[in-house]
Amino acid sequence: MTDQPQASEPTADPAVSVVGPGDGETIVLGTTRLRVLEDGSNTGHRLGIAESILAPHTPGPPQHRHAQHDEGFYIISGAVRFTVGDQDYDATAGTLVMVPPGAPHTFANVTDEPAVMLSTFTPDLYVQYFRDLEDMIAGGRAMTPQANIQAMRRYATEPATRGWTP
Repeated sequence: MTDQPQASEPTADPAVSVVGPGDGETIVLGTTRLRVLEDGSNTGHRLGIAESILAPHTPGPPQHRHAQHDEGFYIISGAVRFTVGDQDYDATAGTLVMVPPGAPHTFANVTDEPAVMLSTFTPDLYVQYFRDLEDMIAGGRAMTPQANIQAMRRYATEPATRGWTP
């Protein structure tokens, strides 16, 4: 008698997440509007995705390094200036910028036009950071560089430039 493979019970297919053009969680941080498309709840927290609209002349966060996640930025429209260490890169529509853990970086819209980018967070660690900033602003606290860095530190992120200490 040979061992026959046992038929397993059929399993339900995993749920598919569909986020339409008007859907998603909206987070407003000053002149930046984020639309969370995936907060990690549908990906086992392996991936978070947000669409960001940066108004003209929107400054970015203090230059920082993530210890536990990769961050990707795909420019959909406009231009975004990425600063990596002392080097500036002007990324226009169609450009992908991937930032591995440990790489110093920041970004800003230095132009007169809005910029739209899609950001990925692998794992989803950083999505909650944006929620924390929104809560801070809603609570009446100013989004100073020091307050921003304090929030970053909760998500294994540290300033990459000297002089930023809360």
